[in-house]
Formats: sequence, structure tokens, C-alpha cells
Amino acid sequence: MSRTTYRPRLAAAEPLLWLGPAIALIGVVVLTPVVIMVRTAFRKIDSIGFDRGPAGWANFEKVFHEPSLHAVLWRTAFWVVAVVSITLVISLALAALFNQQFPGRRVARWALIAPWAASVFMTAVVFRWMLNPDSGLINVLMHRIGLLDEIGPTVAKADWLGRPDAAMWWMIGVAVFVSLPFTTYALLAGLQAIPSEVYEAARVDGAGPVRTYLHVTLPLLRPAVTVATLINIMNVFNSFPIIWEMTRGGPGDQTATTTVFMYQIKASSIPEAAAMSVVNFGFVVLIVLVFLRASRWQEQVD
Repeated sequence: MSRTTYRPRLAAAEPLLWLGPAIALIGVVVLTPVVIMVRTAFRKIDSIGFDRGPAGWANFEKVFHEPSLHAVLWRTAFWVVAVVSITLVISLALAALFNQQFPGRRVARWALIAPWAASVFMTAVVFRWMLNPDSGLINVLMHRIGLLDEIGPTVAKADWLGRPDAAMWWMIGVAVFVSLPFTTYALLAGLQAIPSEVYEAARVDGAGPVRTYLHVTLPLLRPAVTVATLINIMNVFNSFPIIWEMTRGGPGDQTATTTVFMYQIKASSIPEAAAMSVVNFGFVVLIVLVFLRASRWQEQVD
């Protein structure tokens, strides 16, 4: 092989030297666990951990015959839609605010990073402490302003995390709290990428602030909204620390989503939990494809 043909081939292979470590990391950290998960879902493993051979689709049949599965699926859908929708609405308002000049804007932007920088697990722990029915900060404040007559075990209505409906809304609030920083900054980046000439043209045409926002800002912000929504959907669907640390999915499994439910059934059957993991993975892929189809992301790329 001549040197003239060797050099182009070497140059073509050069990107692999840079991509190789990332590809190897993805293979070890992502693909290998997925392969093991799928393999486990089709095996018969006893409670001790011994592999008793292939199980076919038996583990999936057990998952789909779980009495609580139907309620868990509906709860998961509500969880994802509520958290992502509320996060997006609040983030649009915050991004519009931070895109304006006002005193203390830099400090406000820094403050917004705090929920993102903190551990999600620790954030859930702090909120669980705040919601303690006996001495939590929430009940103490409500007592001081007269909304609770007494602080103590007798105040059953103040046991926020002991009531499934109240616990679900509190967990949604915590999930929105930790999702706001990324979503706001993603939308803020989209706002700052919009050329000022577009707004000048809108003002010349006589468009007011509301009309400009609806017909100029939102359409041009659509790629950023798509990215932020898609990432939030995947993160919220797979969210585990918030729910597990605040309620353990209880009482029973009345606040469990599919991810938490998968962990709950692991105690009784590892292969069934693996089958539930495969179902979860399929749900994520399906949700992403449907969302990309509905948002017409290819038109935005083109």
C-alpha cells in the first residue's frame, strides 16, 4: 500500500480515536445493562438467585396479570403529563422574565440553579422532613397562621404523605421544583437566539406584546420547547428518587409509577422486575417516537 493511499485512510480513522472512549463508555454503562436486563426477563431465576433456565414469556405474563398494573399505568401517565406541563408553563414565564433587564437578574439566575445543583435524593429528603406530620416545617407554618389547630399525631389531615392524593401532588411539586432550572435555561437559550430584527419588524407592523409573543416568540421558540419537553418526558417517566424517598410508592403502591412499581416487585421476583424494566423501556421509546411525530421535529431540523 502506497503512502498516498495510507494517509487518507488514517485521516478517515482519526475520528474513531476521539469517539472510541465515548463509544466504549456507552457500551459498558448503557448497552451492557440493557442486554443483561433483557436476558434476565426471559430467564427463570429463583429467590436465591439461581438460574433455572429459560422462562419464555412467562415473566411478561406475570407482569401484565399484576392486579395493580392498570392503576400504576394511569398514575404514571398523570405523573408525566402533570409534571412536564406545569414545568413548561412556569419555565416559559421564568425564561421570559430572565430575558429582560432588571436589577438583580444575575443573582436570580444563580438562585435558579440551586435545585438543579442539589442532589434530587437530598431534595426529596428535605421535602419529606418538611412534610412530617408531627414537626414538619409545613405543618408548623400552617399552625402558626391558624390553618391547623394542633400539631401532633392527632392531626391526621396533616399527614400529607400518608394520603395518596395529597402525596401525589406534593411529589409533583417537588418534581417540578427540580425540573425548572434545566427547562428554564433551555428556553432562555432559545429566546436569546431569536434575532432582535424580528421583534422590530413586529413592532413596525403594529403587533402588541401578546400578539408578538404568540405569533413570533412561541413559533421561533419551538425547537427549544421540543428539546426541553422531550428530555423532561424521559426524566420524569424514569424518575425514581423523589417518589421512593418521599412515599416508597405507598401506602401500598398507591403512589407508585411504573419505575417504582418495578422496584417493588423486585423483592418477590427479579425476572418479573426485569420484564417490567423491558416494558418501561418500550414505553419510553414509544413516548419519544409519538412526541417527535406530533411535534414534527424533522420540519424544525430542515
